[in-house]
Formats: sequence, C-alpha cells, structure tokens
Amino acid sequence: MSKRRQNFSSEFKNECACLVLDKDYSVTEACESMGVSPTSLRKWVAQLEVEQAGGTPKARAMTPDQQKIQQLEAKVKQFEWEKDILKKATALLMSDTVKR
Repeated sequence: MSKRRQNFSSEFKNECACLVLDKDYSVTEACESMGVSPTSLRKWVAQLEVEQAGGTPKARAMTPDQQKIQQLEAKVKQFEWEKDILKKATALLMSDTVKR
C-alpha cells in the first residue's frame, strides 16, 4: 500500500518552523517532537524566513499577514480579469452599434 500524503494546516507549519527559528530546536529535535519529516520542516523553515523578511511565498502562506496579502492579490487578479471581459464586451457592443 502507498502512503497517503498528509496535509498540514498553515498554523501547524508555522508552529513547527517557529520551534527551529525562535525556540532554538534543531531540525531533528523539532521533527521528532512534531512528527514530521525533516525535508518538510526544512522547507517550512525556509518559507517562514522568506515571509518574516517581507517576501511573498509561492506556496500557501503561513503567517496571517502573508495570507491576507495572498487573498488580496487573488482579488486583484479576479477584478482585472473581470475588467478585461467588460472592456471586450463594450468594444463588441460598440462595433455592433457602429455597423448599424
């Protein structure tokens, strides 16, 4: 049988990474206490370092501030997409009006 991939919440990832960054646990110690793989924890630590430095991660954000930024960026993208549709629809309607 194959293992099912575990999905961890952003809060859990943040807590695990904080053990290494803030509480001076080693990666091995944090992995043992939280029950996660070293590869995952190293990735979360690197992501949290980027987020704490003010960068926006490509993956789902772990900190509340970065989560809000990602939500707002998604809304902006949606609004731009809707605006483009309205521009095209207006141009199409105007071309029909000019032809008549």
